[in-house]
Amino acid sequence: MIEHLKTLPEIRITMVCMGNICRSPMAAAVLSNRTAQWSSPKIIVDSSGTSAWHIGQSAHPTSQKTWEKAGYKYSHSARQFKSSDFFESDLILVMDSNNYKKVIELAPDNDSRRKVFYLRSFDPALSVIDPASEQFNKLEVPDPYDLSSEVYEETLVMIERAVDGLLQELSHQ
Repeated sequence: MIEHLKTLPEIRITMVCMGNICRSPMAAAVLSNRTAQWSSPKIIVDSSGTSAWHIGQSAHPTSQKTWEKAGYKYSHSARQFKSSDFFESDLILVMDSNNYKKVIELAPDNDSRRKVFYLRSFDPALSVIDPASEQFNKLEVPDPYDLSSEVYEETLVMIERAVDGLLQELSHQ
């Protein structure tokens, strides 16, 4: 799936959700903290949203509290995903089917489309699910926007499992 990335000296990964204030910055916080000591390949993490609603805003307070409570440090300013992100990213990880559709619509070519995956497709427990199947919704990270702190904590667990699977795949030679 991402075998070709292992040969790169650095891998640029962009996390994408709708507003870039809940899920994608949480995923970026997890990934950037877990790869802070990696040198080969070096992992460069970014995040963005498919909508323009929150450009320039910091993360949703509950999202940030959740990742900080788990020990992750990360500063964030929301931005919108744009077609140029395909040229600045080696891997684009989306949180749900709406994000997937909006990102794919901006892809300039098939090579760009091949960079886009559901983040949870790297969760070892879900890796057998085909994103084109009727079970694709199991690959989604549900949007916790304005829900309880418990929902944000569940979101973090989903993200951590997927990031762990991604890192396991990237570290296998």
